[in-house]
Amino acid sequence: MDPLSEVLTLMKPRSYVSGGYAIAPGMAVHFPRRAGVKCYAVISGQCWLSVEGVDQDLLLKAGECYILPHGLPFCLATDRSATAVDYATLQSAHRWGNEVPGDQKGGCFLAGGHFALTGPQAELLLQPLPPVMHLGTETDKIAMRASLERMREEVSESRPGGSLVIQQLAYALLVQALRRYVDDESSRGSGWLFALADKQLSKAMYCMHEKPDHPWTLQELAGTVGMSRSTFALRFKETVGTSPMEYLTRWRMLLASSRLETSGDLLSEIALSLGYDSENAFSKAFKRVIGCSPRHYKSKGLPQVIG
Repeated sequence: MDPLSEVLTLMKPRSYVSGGYAIAPGMAVHFPRRAGVKCYAVISGQCWLSVEGVDQDLLLKAGECYILPHGLPFCLATDRSATAVDYATLQSAHRWGNEVPGDQKGGCFLAGGHFALTGPQAELLLQPLPPVMHLGTETDKIAMRASLERMREEVSESRPGGSLVIQQLAYALLVQALRRYVDDESSRGSGWLFALADKQLSKAMYCMHEKPDHPWTLQELAGTVGMSRSTFALRFKETVGTSPMEYLTRWRMLLASSRLETSGDLLSEIALSLGYDSENAFSKAFKRVIGCSPRHYKSKGLPQVIG
């Protein structure tokens, strides 16, 4: 499995809101802070997106997509001068699957999903991502056109199994949007996601993900991707924000926390499967990354993560 697929699998995103909604002409809607990741695309019309703590508002046009990884409060408006209405007051009157009303002049219709992350350390994986991820180039629009048209059809028509299809389309939209964001050189920042755009760094990450039990060394990883040790270490640190060995340790501990939550495996078995010869060495690494011992994590769950 490739690194992006593995990370998303570990986050365990569960779509608990998916579909489409309209913003009428001359209207602004405020969405409160809510944990999880939002990924929506403009199907028709256009609107302004403003996110709490982000200085610049974004004008979103048909075919463009945005991802909000941190659950920050935000506002969508077809008229920035309008007084924002709280989304909760509109929710009871909202109907999924109506005829797409964003086609009316000055209106906007969006479709996508809001994903709860049920993985044990999802926040740790999301930390490096920016508050807003915007996909608005012509290449992005072309790449996502078919998916958005399919989403438009499903939310516009009441068909058997439609809710399930919309959920799957929303998840596919999230994955596709993350792919496109990785490929956009202008959006590059620091974090694991951005390393996927670098062929050599992504290969190194693939090696660590494929064989987390292997006793990787900096020299071996650098040789695997055809780089000198110093160049590899520097580029990895600049791109990912941490050293290759720190990334490997953190990835192993994320896998371990998932195993502790979902399996009855012994600590010694988990330690060995992740490349640790002793339970003691594994426990020390786990506490350093996660913030508590593996035994405490398994018995209590939800520890305070050390960033």
